[in-house]
Amino acid sequence: MSTDLKLSYLPDSDVDDFYELNIRQKSLNKIDNADFGWFHIRTCIVAGIGFFTDAYDLFVINFVAAMLAHTELTGYNATARASIDMGLKMSAACGTLVGQLAFGWFADRYGRKKVYGWELAIMIMATFGSAMSSNSFAITTWASIMFWRFILGIGIGGDYPVSAIITSEFATVKRRGAMISAVFATQGFGILTAGVVSVATLGAYQDSIRNNPMYIDGVWRVVLAFGVIPAVVGLYFRITIPETPRFMMDVLGDVEKATHDIDTVLNHEGPLSTKGGLIYVIETPNATWKDFKEYFSKWENGKILLGTSISWFVLDVAFYGIGLNNAIILQAIGFGDNQNTFSTLWNLSVGNIIITILGTIPGYWCTVFLIDKWGRKKIQLMGFIILTGLFLIWGFGYQLIKQHMAIFIIVFSLCQLFQNFGPNATTFVVPSEVFPTRYRSTGHGISAASGKLGAIIAQVGFFQLKDIGGTNNFVDRLILIFACFMFFGIFSTLLIPETCGKTLEKLSNEHPQIVVNVNRKHKRKSSG
Repeated sequence: MSTDLKLSYLPDSDVDDFYELNIRQKSLNKIDNADFGWFHIRTCIVAGIGFFTDAYDLFVINFVAAMLAHTELTGYNATARASIDMGLKMSAACGTLVGQLAFGWFADRYGRKKVYGWELAIMIMATFGSAMSSNSFAITTWASIMFWRFILGIGIGGDYPVSAIITSEFATVKRRGAMISAVFATQGFGILTAGVVSVATLGAYQDSIRNNPMYIDGVWRVVLAFGVIPAVVGLYFRITIPETPRFMMDVLGDVEKATHDIDTVLNHEGPLSTKGGLIYVIETPNATWKDFKEYFSKWENGKILLGTSISWFVLDVAFYGIGLNNAIILQAIGFGDNQNTFSTLWNLSVGNIIITILGTIPGYWCTVFLIDKWGRKKIQLMGFIILTGLFLIWGFGYQLIKQHMAIFIIVFSLCQLFQNFGPNATTFVVPSEVFPTRYRSTGHGISAASGKLGAIIAQVGFFQLKDIGGTNNFVDRLILIFACFMFFGIFSTLLIPETCGKTLEKLSNEHPQIVVNVNRKHKRKSSG
């Protein structure tokens, strides 16, 4: 029997039988040491479709906001347009924060399977709503888009903890980091697709826009609506995915059902024998507020939640401060400046595609291939250290860099590379591994919501500060501020453990007890 487990009660059966019949540990060993197969690939694809959609919906606002500036916002002054632009970009982030906290708790309370798919359904509804927004007596187009993007954000936020936890709890120990980061890496393709769809739609409307810029109204609606397609594709597969065995065992206490599901998904010949009719039920505390406070009040546990939350917070200040304002930064260096509306929007879209291909996507996949060899902590530390240096170089050399497009693209692409081959990926991976099953999704949701709080602060700060001293005149100082946040990330990383090569049970810092249930009733005793 594993040393991580403690015997709570033993009936009048032979002690050797108890050791032989440690169903839970054998079942978990099957998951942890399974050969990488089709089920693992399917899990990554099903979860990855959601993150592809998340990234598309979040970052497509870059292009939509620029398009709206040429149609819906033409009658507003510069101050009002800047405030509306900020609202368009913040609305989804605010909804995402709510969704991460809510769905994080829901998945621990009701189960991963029961809530999986709801987040995509919300995203589908909200995407249709935002694409169909229009002026009316009571509400403007841009206000309607903000409302629907807040709802959209709730769905996006729900995808973070649930997809991460499902992937983590089905993954093998050897490839867990690669599987979770591969799910997250689909974000890169989502960001790239947003640029490609923008370029393709602009190209289709090119002649019409050159004759009448108001045809851009059709472009941004198509660009927004495209986000429905991958969400619809993934909805059925999410609804049909099985509950994770760890939730079945550790929260519901049904070891027999969990072992059957493990054998089904891994295509084993049959379930482990429950010889003698004995069933093992896992004795873990109930997920109560009292138990939550007791667990995280221990420094060995609390410091991990603190480390994952702060690391995600400081990372997202820079990641979203830069990512959601690519169009503004490209305009600030003159890349998007042209005499006609079509060329301006076209160049902004092409510029984003170039940066995504050069930095964003390679960064994600470097993490996928190396995270289980180098370890999460090493990659996160490396990323924060290099990003600190890159932002300092970019900030102090801003005036020189903005005059040379090639240098700017190199520096910007390197920043994107080491955000994604670094803390942007690892801050997603680690919280899905380090908490016990009953709080794994909640802990991930809290960590992710901390990051989104950083994104919201970054957006407000960016728009409030960027024009100090003139239009986009404070961007260089903002980049230096981002460097400070990257520096703080080095120290928050020291609070988290290295999770590479360790089982989820080992990382939970707990020793669950096993109860032999002779009557085959799956009732958990509360010790919380």
